[in-house]
Amino acid sequence: MSQPAMGCIKSFVAVLVCLCAVAVQAEDPYLFFDWNVTYGMISPLGVPQQGILINGQFPGPKINCTSNNNIVVNVFNNLDEPLLLTWYGVQQRKNSWQDGNPGTMCPIAPGTNFTYRFQVKDQIGSSFYYPTTSLQKASGGIGGLQIHSRLLIPVPFDPPADDFSVLTGDWYTKGHKSLKRLLDSGRPLGRPDGIQINGNSYTKDEPLFTMEAGKTYRYRVCNVGMKTSLNFRIQNHTLKLVEMEGSHTVQNVYDSLDVHVGQCLSVLVTANQDPKDYFMVVSSRFTKKLLTTVALIHYANGKGPASPELPPPPPETETGIAWSINQFRSFRWNLTASAARPNPQGSYHYGQINITRTFKLVNSRARVDGKLRYAVNGFSHTDAVTPFKLAEYYGVQDKVFKYDTMKDEPDKVPESANNNINVLVTSNVVNATFRNFVEIVFENREKTIQTWHLDGYSFFAVAIEPGRWSPDKRKNYNLVDAVSRNTIQVYPGSWAAVMTTLDNAGMWNLRSEMGERAYLGQQLYLSVLSPARSLRDEYNLPDNALLCGMVTNLPKPPPYSI
Repeated sequence: MSQPAMGCIKSFVAVLVCLCAVAVQAEDPYLFFDWNVTYGMISPLGVPQQGILINGQFPGPKINCTSNNNIVVNVFNNLDEPLLLTWYGVQQRKNSWQDGNPGTMCPIAPGTNFTYRFQVKDQIGSSFYYPTTSLQKASGGIGGLQIHSRLLIPVPFDPPADDFSVLTGDWYTKGHKSLKRLLDSGRPLGRPDGIQINGNSYTKDEPLFTMEAGKTYRYRVCNVGMKTSLNFRIQNHTLKLVEMEGSHTVQNVYDSLDVHVGQCLSVLVTANQDPKDYFMVVSSRFTKKLLTTVALIHYANGKGPASPELPPPPPETETGIAWSINQFRSFRWNLTASAARPNPQGSYHYGQINITRTFKLVNSRARVDGKLRYAVNGFSHTDAVTPFKLAEYYGVQDKVFKYDTMKDEPDKVPESANNNINVLVTSNVVNATFRNFVEIVFENREKTIQTWHLDGYSFFAVAIEPGRWSPDKRKNYNLVDAVSRNTIQVYPGSWAAVMTTLDNAGMWNLRSEMGERAYLGQQLYLSVLSPARSLRDEYNLPDNALLCGMVTNLPKPPPYSI
């Protein structure tokens, strides 16, 4: 080969190397949002009431992003009370500073603003955001958060004709301040007044979505309510499940799907029926009084009203619980699908990892000084003026809380909600070991369904069964293709088991997703500290972090190093 030709080849290779280096070092894209949080009039059930709006909207603005995007949200709090927003289901790697819970952050004071900065690193799926301060979620401040796959990562279904967001949940016509006063006085919230879909109770002539005959659509359904499990179905149409809380699933087909509080899923719906109108139906599950609402789905160029005959709900009582458990068992992780990163999800063989630690968490309710409280293993959590994460970072945790007041398994647990042991109201922070592989068992001895969520992680939902849990129940675990998710339901008189690796350093909230229960103590925090205090494991305290309580005027600790 001639010298000029060889020189050209070397120059070309050098250019390629430089381009690759630039590509590797380039930052992922940024998305910027400015949100103004205010009160305003809304009518989710047709009754005007004061709600919480974001940029004048309820639901709030949708965050449409792609895996690895950096999200920057400047929140102006124009309420008359403190505010925090949590990015539900987003696994904020190394960044519990932005988690939006009272145990990790100081609230945004009225009349001030705060800028959240986080990355949706190696994630996909359907989620939402909501306020965590007091019971503000009961008045709104909720919006969709959708993370799409990067173009180079194949998705296991064809692109849909459109992507619809369905934020549905139970609703009270009393505002969150009235509901908070009820709980503070020692009384329960009682039954919700109805069910809303995307902030409305729709009429029979106002279409929510429009489909074209022959095309397939993605419906992202999230239960953003306070306490009620729901069933979702569409008249005369089947639902092909394709994603659940950030994981692609085996694509089974259902007539209806149970969606418990805090849970999100995606289904594909093909417009393959006669071109006319159809009802989307959402109804309550496991409640004494059946609550039902509908929304209209219109076929473009279709003629004819929707049939008044609605598809029936699944069975209730014990038969209904068995039906719902069997549906849960049919959910499977799609091991042939790519994840949000190039390596396949199925390469993580969680069933072959030895369990390092087991938490058995038993929920209960009690009266403390005449007032209603909810507990985990006999401990009813209360927040401190100084967020636990800040106290830990500044080295004053001994003055704010104690680690491990709650044991991994209770010495004594109530046989039922009416036979409770004494409950201690205190800050409940568990000292967890970085990179331990843990098993968490939720045992529900009460007569109402529960839902649990873990911030900062996805876990493998390996089992749900009736009765009591014991170690020999592990033989029934799904150790191959359990769905990786972040929320799990626990039926009355039943238990659920999940597994996860505590590889995300930070202070992470494990809580009941039932708003009443979390507010009255049914939650705890997992402190997952990296001994190395390295930026490889956890980010430093953000420069704009709000300070409160004991750390307000303390000197800033030395930053983590590489």
